[in-house]
Amino acid sequence: MSERDSAPGGLALIEALVNSLDVELGADTLDTAEGCAAFAVAQEDVPAVRVLREALRAVCLAHAGHRAEGDTVPVLDGLLAHAPLRVTVDAAGAASLCPVEEPPGLTARVAAAIAAASADGTWARLKACEAADCRWAYYDRSPAGRRRWCSMAVCGARAKMRTYRAKQG
Repeated sequence: MSERDSAPGGLALIEALVNSLDVELGADTLDTAEGCAAFAVAQEDVPAVRVLREALRAVCLAHAGHRAEGDTVPVLDGLLAHAPLRVTVDAAGAASLCPVEEPPGLTARVAAAIAAASADGTWARLKACEAADCRWAYYDRSPAGRRRWCSMAVCGARAKMRTYRAKQG
């Protein structure tokens, strides 16, 4: 299993959305028709999707014990308030939350994914890399749940090398 395996279940959608912006390169897949199609959003909705993405990134940073620039966590709460969910029950009697609207918009799909991940305890394991020039979302599969970087081989190694050099100089 590589360090950058996708998050499980609905968290994969959130992980992919957060990672639609490569912070280091400044490349945003939402600038392309393919990127918009991947999330089933219209081009005119892209500014709102970017707000959602950065609010999600802030929560992922908070999950990893970091503070994002600005106060964007309440922004996510406000966005999710406009994504009503309903309880559905299947033939076996299992209950789950699903978006009220059909087909569900991106915010409603994100809200349903967060609700499901919160219920099964995986929501807090979706984190953002500590490296300020990365901020890649990743799913923390470590036993203790205390990973700090998206990849120990890249961002973790860079951070440790900076620390080492600072102690030498």
